Amino acid sequence: MMRLRPAVKRRTPPQLWQVLSRANAVARWYLHPYGRASVARMRSFKNRHPAARCFIIGNGPSLRQMDLRLLRGEFTFGLNRIYLLFPELGFTTTYHVVVNPLVIEQCAEEIAALPVPKFIAWEGRDMLRPDPQTVFLRSCYTRLGFSTVPWHHIWQGATVTYVAMQLAYYMGFRQVILIGVDHRFTTRGAPNQVVISDGEDTNHFSAQYFGSGFRWHLPDLEASEVAYRLARERFRATGREILDATVNGKLEVFPKIQYEDLFAR
Repeated sequence: MMRLRPAVKRRTPPQLWQVLSRANAVARWYLHPYGRASVARMRSFKNRHPAARCFIIGNGPSLRQMDLRLLRGEFTFGLNRIYLLFPELGFTTTYHVVVNPLVIEQCAEEIAALPVPKFIAWEGRDMLRPDPQTVFLRSCYTRLGFSTVPWHHIWQGATVTYVAMQLAYYMGFRQVILIGVDHRFTTRGAPNQVVISDGEDTNHFSAQYFGSGFRWHLPDLEASEVAYRLARERFRATGREILDATVNGKLEVFPKIQYEDLFAR
């Protein structure tokens, strides 16, 4: 079978091969027991929080300039290694999202131990032991768009933050507020290049976030802005909104708001 596949590909028109490959991936997703379970679990989240607000918490250094205790009792999406803050905060985020394979690979045990609903890229199915709290996502890199049916597929948009936006939309949140999305990195290099940290992390809220020896992908800020604009327009089209309460953030796609003003009595 492995020898047959290249031969068939050589004899198949490229466009037809793409269609067949995509159909095969979809079939494998729906036939796999983890895929079927994830579809059922994801459907249970549809419009779970109608008209509510939520916070998507990025992992930028600016989090250290904010009183995150104000988030207790709010609906929140945590990303990647935000759980390093949980002992300090005294509470967890409502949901957790991880789609980067390097983060999943190196932090699988820590992620699996989180006692909250977890949305994990399908590539991580062999790294994390599935449980009733885990929903695998058939995320993709190339099919640009904003997914309203994330149980079928979801575009990564070059950042896990965009995945969280699509999930928030699906759950019915009327208002999404970004914090910690600094949109700046001190480490330089080609977008998506894999690098190995050689010291303390200056790009995130903790020096140990991507600490010495950690492998990670350099950001693609330009591609992420394309995704963010899609999210902005999708929310606006349905009378909803995304606001940016990041302290001194460089992202200019969403309307800005003062974090403390969101909790004014």
